[in-house]
Amino acid sequence: MSQKIAILILHGAGTPETNFADKLVKRIKETFARKLPKQNAEAELIFQPVYWSQIFAPEQEKLWELLRKYRDLDYARLRKFVIEFLADAVAYQPTKQGGQNYDKVHALVAKSIQQLRERAGKKAPLCVISHSLGTVIASNYFYDLQYKNRYIGQETKECIGIEPIEQCQTLTLFYTLGSPMALWSLRYIEFGSPLVVPSPTLKNYYPNLQGEWLNFYDKDDVLAFPLKAINEAYNQAVTKDVAVNAGGLITSWNPLSHLKYDTDQEVIQPIVDGLIRTWKHVNKQVNIPFS
Repeated sequence: MSQKIAILILHGAGTPETNFADKLVKRIKETFARKLPKQNAEAELIFQPVYWSQIFAPEQEKLWELLRKYRDLDYARLRKFVIEFLADAVAYQPTKQGGQNYDKVHALVAKSIQQLRERAGKKAPLCVISHSLGTVIASNYFYDLQYKNRYIGQETKECIGIEPIEQCQTLTLFYTLGSPMALWSLRYIEFGSPLVVPSPTLKNYYPNLQGEWLNFYDKDDVLAFPLKAINEAYNQAVTKDVAVNAGGLITSWNPLSHLKYDTDQEVIQPIVDGLIRTWKHVNKQVNIPFS
């Protein structure tokens, strides 16, 4: 029986549809199946989307209704859009108080990894694909685990199991799409330090397995930035900043490209290459040629 790959997917800012990951999952499955000459190759990938915006959506809607009823505001649709996008970043901040949104979001991430453990196994190599603000959430979550950060809330602690995948010990692949993480680095002296990819403990389970952190950005996406230039720590942690031209005729040349990474083959192909390499290594079938 083969070892499957666990894939965690986090969306970006705003309130997407609950099926936000469907297009990305479909493209990854199709490309993976074409490149791995194995019957039912798609079954080797176990996906778990994290619909974290559900935590903020009710309060954002309540706030909008309160403000809208209090005063007649111009650009109502644009204002609501701003609330949905910017309020996520504001609400997702660690505090010393209990019951914080930072803790609630991370508890949801922990529960999602539990689901991956149940379906892919306790030692499954973990791949994380994240977009926009989701890249910051993923980075914070795994950083807190790696460094036993004081910001790990009680609710999150109660949701983190003892198995390797739940303890971040099998984190192998990290893909950040349209990431504003460079802006978040301003919170720290000298721009702080990143998480380590792959996890330093991965070698205990899969010796010589090569992980990677690829950061995809479109130069027309004003919310996305390369990461290796932040400081030497990021330069060492990030395998490569990958420049892409996300989107089509209408979106590839402007900031709307921020919403098109999940369907761009320049993004999908390197992710699948990492998944193929990881699957072959952990299943010891390194001599199978690509189709």
